[in-house]
Amino acid sequence: MNDFSLTSFLTSNVSVDVDVLNSHIRNLQRHELAKGDFLLQPGERCQHSFYVEKGLLRYYSVDERGKEHILYFAPEGWLVTDRESICLGEPSGIFIEALENSVIIRLDDNFISRLAQSNPEFAEFNTRLLINHIKLLQNRVQQLLSDSAEERYLAFIKIYPDMLLRVPQWMIASYLGITPESLSRVRKDLARKNFNR
Repeated sequence: MNDFSLTSFLTSNVSVDVDVLNSHIRNLQRHELAKGDFLLQPGERCQHSFYVEKGLLRYYSVDERGKEHILYFAPEGWLVTDRESICLGEPSGIFIEALENSVIIRLDDNFISRLAQSNPEFAEFNTRLLINHIKLLQNRVQQLLSDSAEERYLAFIKIYPDMLLRVPQWMIASYLGITPESLSRVRKDLARKNFNR
């Protein structure tokens, strides 16, 4: 069974004494969320990052016509936050919702600062996380602008290999920027191509 604890996540990315790390983690708040609970809603100021130890979250917005746009999913071992709201201190325009019963750990900037003071590798790791987040969002924009629906679907499966079993088809379609009917066609076309090989 996979270990998605915050300790395991951090020690797999940074060389650190586990006892020192646990002394920092001990004071963090762990929250159990029921399916449908929100960590963030538009108008609220995001003040934390959230590490997913168990469960699944989705990060999405709703446009003026009421249409949902899922920017990404956050399964076990992922961090999720509204960096714009945190960095600029402005109200968020984002929803962060639990799609399954979940366990998250709330991280604040002080936690990262304390870790960086005790081990400079954490400052570098935090920078890498920020760069990876920017890269993820840039790739999403590029995919939505230039990739075909089939290419987007194949990229989705690569990033989220088990998500087809965990979320409804309409959410996958929302993530891909297509209708559920278009997603059904893409899946049928791929099945036909694979069958005819």
